[in-house]
Amino acid sequence: MDTETKLQAWKTNDWEGWSAALLGRVSRPAGWMQDIEQAIALAHRFNEEVVKPCYLQLDAFIQDHPQELPLAFIEQAAQWRLFSLWVPRMLGGGGWNFLSLYAFLEEVSSVCVGLANVIGVHYLGAATLMATWNTRLMQEIFSDVCQGERLGQPRLISLAITEPGAGTDMEETELLERVRTGTVARLQAHGDYLLDGCKVFISNGHVSTWHMVIAAEDRRRAADTGVVLAVHREDPGFSLGAHENKMGQKACVASELLFAGCRVPAHRVAYAPAQSAALGASHRDMIQLIIDYVVSSTRAGVAAFAAGVAQGSYRTAMHYAAGKTLPQGRLITQQWAQSCLSEMAKNAQLARQTWIDSACANSLDGLYAPLFSPALMLMDRHAPAKPWKKWVGVALRQPAVMRQIRLRYMKNYSRSRQHKVSGTASMAKFACSDLGLRNALLALELMGADGLRQDHGAEKFLRDAKLLQIYEGSNQLNRINYFKCSLRADEQVRVFLREAAS
Repeated sequence: MDTETKLQAWKTNDWEGWSAALLGRVSRPAGWMQDIEQAIALAHRFNEEVVKPCYLQLDAFIQDHPQELPLAFIEQAAQWRLFSLWVPRMLGGGGWNFLSLYAFLEEVSSVCVGLANVIGVHYLGAATLMATWNTRLMQEIFSDVCQGERLGQPRLISLAITEPGAGTDMEETELLERVRTGTVARLQAHGDYLLDGCKVFISNGHVSTWHMVIAAEDRRRAADTGVVLAVHREDPGFSLGAHENKMGQKACVASELLFAGCRVPAHRVAYAPAQSAALGASHRDMIQLIIDYVVSSTRAGVAAFAAGVAQGSYRTAMHYAAGKTLPQGRLITQQWAQSCLSEMAKNAQLARQTWIDSACANSLDGLYAPLFSPALMLMDRHAPAKPWKKWVGVALRQPAVMRQIRLRYMKNYSRSRQHKVSGTASMAKFACSDLGLRNALLALELMGADGLRQDHGAEKFLRDAKLLQIYEGSNQLNRINYFKCSLRADEQVRVFLREAAS
């Protein structure tokens, strides 16, 4: 069976349960592994030069000063080009493939998942922009991000979706029917929108220039009237509210965003009901597809964060056991400690293999699949930068080009392909975050009272890991989504139902 036939078999479920990573290895364009090797090497250097010297002190400082922002770290990350390195070259970035981003984030998370998340959340915002396939707006915002980084003025992107009364509910249209969303976007003349409401727990909110806001024209029918808007931090009517004083991942600020008659011009409407109508598609289906495109890619990222926590907890425990002397000898010579360390190493390896499979599923048939097509990857990697960027820029500004892309990757994107990638991502998210938390607990058990000392870093892994089970959809939601997408044989079996009162 040739490679193309294998890919089609995977996409049509004939290879149900087979590894996307295994299939992806034989179908990748040349040079894809080079990016991953370079990203891991870059992460090692970044950890040694930037993260390790500051992460414990920064965590302790923010504990006492909750309003502190990681501005110095963001400036350093920008000097390393970390906010544009994974933007395609045709849009002004470094053009590294997105599989290498997950590998980079895992390695940085093995030291500090909070600082890794400052970088990762920027690409969550970028993924939201990409998932609308609004090619003209992608070009505008990514060009601004890349230019800002070159000038030493980092311009990050956030995703603003969570609301005071709707967190996990915002990620499933079936749940949106049962909540009243608070953020409303009212259509104005000439295609502008007026935005009113509040978003909460928005990672990087206080340090981002761009906010991809998901709102609704009618809060009573949020699933049928959803809009995606690009808000700039200087837009009139937009302001920043409070910080969350979190237990873990303190370096990545969680913000309240406030909108009071915030006018979003028509050219910054990433997606709206009128655009689904122009495609002849169900708007509810298109909004769910946009959300699935985003969270399928970012749940794989959370899984990579968790694999980093699992790896970092294991390394911390191993280092401690090797240096700790007990009356009966070194701790590492004790069978129970050896058994514990073996369990932790196993958990870290399982977590890594799991996120790799989910990330590869995204590259085969998810948000990043077009960027892994051999022809496009070859051009983006080797074409002369200036003429290539100029030619692509002209093409992406054409309405006919955007329409054809949306027809292919939105209207004609099959439900089975959507479910395959989404289910794999949900499984990776809850499996890896559970493994990461388990390793953090095992590290504390092995280290005893010493594990509670802030300078050892083990207790920080535990605080950081707990949040991984909550954001990008709680693990409970992800388990149900995995059932919906990958295990439910009969679609008459309903999901996301409220439990009957006993």
